[in-house]
Amino acid sequence: MVNADVRKAVRGRVLEPGDDGFDAARRAWNRTVDQPVAAVVAAEDAEDVAALVRYARRSGLAVTAQAGGHDASGDVEGVILLRTGRLDGVRVRAEERLARVGAGVNWGRVLSAAGPRGLTGLAGSSPVVNVAGYTLGGGLSWFGRRYGWAADSVRAFDAVDADGERTRVTAESDPELFWGLKGGGGDFALVTSLEFDLHPAPSVYGGRVVWPGTRAAEVFETFQTITRDAPPELTVWFGRFAFPGAPPMAALDLTYLGDPREGAALVRGIDGIDGAISDDRGLVAVAGLGGIAAEPTAPAASLPRAELLTGLDEGLATEPIEPLISIQIRHLSGALAGPGGGASGTLDEPYLLQMVGTGPDPDLARAVREKQARFVERFEAVIAGRKPYTLLTPEETAADAFPGPVLARLRELKRSRDPQGVFRANHSVHR
Repeated sequence: MVNADVRKAVRGRVLEPGDDGFDAARRAWNRTVDQPVAAVVAAEDAEDVAALVRYARRSGLAVTAQAGGHDASGDVEGVILLRTGRLDGVRVRAEERLARVGAGVNWGRVLSAAGPRGLTGLAGSSPVVNVAGYTLGGGLSWFGRRYGWAADSVRAFDAVDADGERTRVTAESDPELFWGLKGGGGDFALVTSLEFDLHPAPSVYGGRVVWPGTRAAEVFETFQTITRDAPPELTVWFGRFAFPGAPPMAALDLTYLGDPREGAALVRGIDGIDGAISDDRGLVAVAGLGGIAAEPTAPAASLPRAELLTGLDEGLATEPIEPLISIQIRHLSGALAGPGGGASGTLDEPYLLQMVGTGPDPDLARAVREKQARFVERFEAVIAGRKPYTLLTPEETAADAFPGPVLARLRELKRSRDPQGVFRANHSVHR
């Protein structure tokens, strides 16, 4: 139990074990992850966040911040869980191509505000993912091949430091902390809002094409051909699905940031694959980007695993995937392979493999984890051995995401800015 003084320290709602609503409030987005926190605090505003941090520092406690709880690790025993949902401001300054958003905002709201102005942020595949958490972890976007990590578009963070003082962090005001927050996670300060560049999106072409699983090898071959020479404005992902009670399927998801006619011409090889079950390619509204990959928008019990790939193996199209429900291979490269300006650094690997299963019961969860491990062993020749920070599983650590020199620099930043360990990221750089 936390000291009752926390209720005096903040204006927001405080829930502790035994309180009505506590168990619901502490849940992670992924229902397989337990969060044994000491309390849940829903901050009213940035000053409330600062007051909570000051309380935690005085009391020798740690704070972890979540809006919806994506990518939670469960490493939060005895920690205060800060819910940032009420920090929900969104402001788009179209003439400056700039967005300012609170720590509780998801990407769907940003894209809905920016799209009608012919602009886009560097959102990922889901509209319900939190902007701040995604960006602090780097952020792999539909348009990352053109503009790099989402973190590289940040101009400023409004944050609370480990002393509970509010601060504005920019490349000029605090270059080392700015570097760490751009992809190194939330271990160094508690971000209350951020400002980032928006990018021109007068038109976007994209959509999903689905075939029976028997066409997977042909679809994969086309995926390889398209991505081999794709311009940075074009992003294509290959997927295979094995949903319970449904026949196996294969799919290509794509976006092209530019003239739809140019986009259609770049992927015309898709038209040579017969037997499509569905094909919704066409002009895509920026606000509709989250619908392309059709990811779940409600919490569920899922078991993901990600691996960066140094290349492709034909077996990725034919190896049985059950009991997984999906695998996806994303084409990276482009600007993501550039130097970057933050802890995310350079992404040399050209592809990303994501494997997802469900885990509602222990036996199925065990089978899913075993299958994922066998997949990694089967394709060891193209497995890079690291993965993006925001895609780490609860069993993995920051050392699985960052090269040694980057991790050492992040750890030094943690020691210098938060020696008492007031902040606890989903995956702390010290764990």
